Amino acid sequence: MSATATTEERILLNPEQIQKRIRELARQISEDYRGRTCCVVAVLENGFMFMTDLVRNLQVPVICQFIKPHMHELSTGSTSRKEINYSPSVQVKGQHVLLVEGLVQSGITSDYLMHHFKSQGASTVKLAAFLDKSSSRRVSLRPDYYGFVLDESFVAGYGLGSPHLNRNLPYVRIENSRFSNPPDETVR
Repeated sequence: MSATATTEERILLNPEQIQKRIRELARQISEDYRGRTCCVVAVLENGFMFMTDLVRNLQVPVICQFIKPHMHELSTGSTSRKEINYSPSVQVKGQHVLLVEGLVQSGITSDYLMHHFKSQGASTVKLAAFLDKSSSRRVSLRPDYYGFVLDESFVAGYGLGSPHLNRNLPYVRIENSRFSNPPDETVR
């Protein structure tokens, strides 16, 4: 199979599909936030490209903030557990918060952050996800706004990485071993 055919088979969402859907989401969000300032908080790294395109299309005043999860392994005797901390601290008291995620899978991170923002005094908190992988959900959570429902196991592009490569791609492609490029080939 040629590299071109392989690339075409891999593309899940092309740039035109992505931008069309973001414009639709921005219209809906702008209508829902009419008369209010939208405090957009993007979860890094997966949410940065979605947030950028989304806020450019919003027709309401916007405050942009970013938050990044940091995972730590905690050991207590013979057991260990993972703890996630977030930084920097974002100011949400009295704000109408729109949490922006590139991909919502288990929902644990989004659910935690939404409750955290509410406990910090946010007036309202809603969730916008570029990709919603509801089949992997581990908590009862449904994004208020979502771009696309995802069934694929691993994807990259448009801010999503594998683990950190390919975030710059303007499209979303399927990432798995049978579709891997040789190291010297570049997908354009």
